Amino acid sequence: MSNYRWVLRAQPDESIVSTLSQQLAIPRPIARVLASRGMSTPADAQQYFVPRLEDLHDPFLMADMERAVERIERAISSGETIWIHGDYDVDGTASTAMLVEFLRSLGARVCYYIPDRLSEGYGMSQLSVDTALAQHASLLITVDCGITSNDVVAYARSKGLDVIICDHHEPADSLPNAYAILDPLIPDCPYPFKHLAACGVTFKLVEAMCIRRGMHERAFDYLDYVAVASAADIVPLLGENRILVAHGLRKLNTDPRPGFRGLIDCVGADYGSITTSSIVYGIAPRINAAGRLGDARRAVEMMLQTNPLLAFRIAQSLEHDNRKRRTLDEITFEQARQEAERILAASPRRSLVLHSPVWHPGVIGIVASRLVERFHLPTILLTSSDGIAKGSARSIRNFDIHAALKQCESLLLEFGGHKHAAGLALPIENIPLLDEKFDRIASEAISEEMLLPELTIDAPMQLPELTPTVLDVLPRFAPYGYNNTKPLFVATGVQLHGSIRTHGRNQIRFRVLQSNFVIDAVAPQSSDSSAVVQSHTPFSMIFTIEEETKGIPLLRVRDMRASTASDDLAQPLN
Repeated sequence: MSNYRWVLRAQPDESIVSTLSQQLAIPRPIARVLASRGMSTPADAQQYFVPRLEDLHDPFLMADMERAVERIERAISSGETIWIHGDYDVDGTASTAMLVEFLRSLGARVCYYIPDRLSEGYGMSQLSVDTALAQHASLLITVDCGITSNDVVAYARSKGLDVIICDHHEPADSLPNAYAILDPLIPDCPYPFKHLAACGVTFKLVEAMCIRRGMHERAFDYLDYVAVASAADIVPLLGENRILVAHGLRKLNTDPRPGFRGLIDCVGADYGSITTSSIVYGIAPRINAAGRLGDARRAVEMMLQTNPLLAFRIAQSLEHDNRKRRTLDEITFEQARQEAERILAASPRRSLVLHSPVWHPGVIGIVASRLVERFHLPTILLTSSDGIAKGSARSIRNFDIHAALKQCESLLLEFGGHKHAAGLALPIENIPLLDEKFDRIASEAISEEMLLPELTIDAPMQLPELTPTVLDVLPRFAPYGYNNTKPLFVATGVQLHGSIRTHGRNQIRFRVLQSNFVIDAVAPQSSDSSAVVQSHTPFSMIFTIEEETKGIPLLRVRDMRASTASDDLAQPLN
């Protein structure tokens, strides 16, 4: 089987494991995971297991926060119209809805603008500025965009608009001449946590205003927005993000606002058991569908809606669009997959750059991500109209796609994003040049071993160590997400006990034996996996642990291979 490169985290000293196990009263396998993830003291582990709002950073540590709060308060007190420019994805629409709702609750006059994905594309635009001016706005706040919009910010300032930028994307070499910039990634920003979603940055603005008004706890009423946006935008669920998402999920599960309740009902999720997976695979795609196949303002209006029935009706329209999106997704993926296979058969490559004018802009990002999963190569997917190609770039581990696009900047009209994902636009005639240069950059940066996806193992485990207490403690690692996945264990020298059988769709189920301990496991079905299990020789497997029924554990196998003498788990596995 072995579809992955196995990488074992640096393993801690056993004295650290013993201290954690004894002082926290947790099993040693759990203590090993905590220590391998960098939590070497009981205090570190306790802070991780119990995310506390008291541990959030002071929002006024963020550069320009004082100026931003002062300017917004002045706009509220003088009755100015505040114009909020958002983005059409989950992070952008949730940030917009949260800030609109909060500012209106303070008596502010607020209007908002979400650009059309097809006709306008991503980012702050002159059209938005002109529309704001027509509404007599004097303060413009961007959320989830603006950090690279130097020209448009200059235009807004020339027209008398003050601009506050709330963003989390990488800045360019020069910053916009805005009244205030809230982005932890700007140079010299002292804010200690650098990985907030845009909704997290916007929340820090809300929190700062609440602190200034002497009502700090009121800010926490908006954490459901932050949880949805942070999970959907795939930010690391560590540090401050973990605190924000954990408490936001509690609100979603116990007291969801009508705008989310309508969507949750539409998805069919169970209150009390909504997780980050519920957001990523259920809630987020439906919010995104609003902008992919129509007007993204529907998502904002749904989230702002106080009438449960009206919220549910909007959610139903998003559900309808999401079904259409899935059909477009499949058609586009099949066409792009076939083109990718043709290109890769012709010559060895370290990247994919694919273009078709018939591909729908609303599914480009989704399909690019699926192509990365399929071919494990950094991928740029483009569609075009009127001589301009626009698209999305998605990367593999350890390849900075934003930095790669920066090296191609002379070929592009615009680009922006992160190490793992970016958006871009360029003249159609530059696509062959981009293809050539991007692949040259990728070829220099991507080694052979990077071409095989990795599984990062937290700790080795002997199967008899899997006690009921392990099952009890494992859920405390949630909420799961990027950089905070379910703990992955490796066991070596296990053997098949009994026979294998099919299980559900494309899975096999079997029992494994180690040191007279037998446990059920499921794995993806393939000829390789069946051969490994049925070889009658010991094998090694990487797995997560879940509770199948009350108190009964099940191993979910991610990868397996025949055990060899070189399976030395004291060192990283290569």
